[in-house]
Amino acid sequence: MKKGVFTIIAVLFALLSHAQESETAYNFLRLPVSAHAAALGGENISLNEDDATLIFHNPALLNFVTDKTINLNYMTYMEGSKVASAAFVKGIGERASWGVTAQYLDYGTMKQTTYDNIEIGEFSAKDICIGGSFAYALTEKISGGITAKFITSSIADYHSMAVGVDLGLNYTDSIGDLSIAIAAKNLGGQVKAYDEEFEKIPFDLQVGVTKRLTNSPFRFSATLSRLHDWDQGFIKHLAVGADVLLSETIYLAAGYNFRRAHEMKITDTDGDGASNHGAGLSLGAGISLQRFKLHIGYGKYHVSAHSLLFNASYTL
Repeated sequence: MKKGVFTIIAVLFALLSHAQESETAYNFLRLPVSAHAAALGGENISLNEDDATLIFHNPALLNFVTDKTINLNYMTYMEGSKVASAAFVKGIGERASWGVTAQYLDYGTMKQTTYDNIEIGEFSAKDICIGGSFAYALTEKISGGITAKFITSSIADYHSMAVGVDLGLNYTDSIGDLSIAIAAKNLGGQVKAYDEEFEKIPFDLQVGVTKRLTNSPFRFSATLSRLHDWDQGFIKHLAVGADVLLSETIYLAAGYNFRRAHEMKITDTDGDGASNHGAGLSLGAGISLQRFKLHIGYGKYHVSAHSLLFNASYTL
């Protein structure tokens, strides 16, 4: 191997791991793209609104997005990193829609050292995911969707590639203001690995429900994630959130992710106990005008930093 590869590979695993998720690669795919979903606990697949970012969470929600919508997103993350994404949605007749998506995470420039900790230069690392989505209204209340993904990752002179698929279903009862959804994310695997050591991609099976209370401005959501790996009890699979709909165009949101709060719990420096330092809690707000939409979300997705998400969408 090249001189200094030890540091490169060590940093790679540190960057791609979120808390206890080091068993999979490409964990940037677990980061929320939708600021609204982020505000509702970071996991939401049942929020059926005219919001292009929601297709990153459940492709079945593509059918709720207005034709010819362009979407741009940015997220603050670890120091020195850049996280961005984009989407475009186009309708096909009355029952179908298609879209293209892109996700990008640049981890910045880092020092490269030898086994003896001698600095010999710098290197960079980045992840990219390109997707194509399609959704179809199976009935008046049920929509299905699929997103095919091409994923690449690079660190210095090393590269890996993977392919994946997201599948989703959504049931909507517009009269009862009820939405129920199921999604299977990141079905697939690596086609090219770092150093021929193949890793899994972050598969996630989720179910979710969103319900607005009758004649009230309150809407509640609950999402269960990682149903395929039921090893830590019900509560650590749960994310909950609530919206206050101030008007037809403005909302405030808050949520809590129990798994994230547990995984980011660290021992205090005085040794007296452990704290998650606010991890798990999320907040957000948004405004939706006829053509322009702006959403802002707050959450903590890494032990070293708080994050803000910004979504801007425009309908041509």
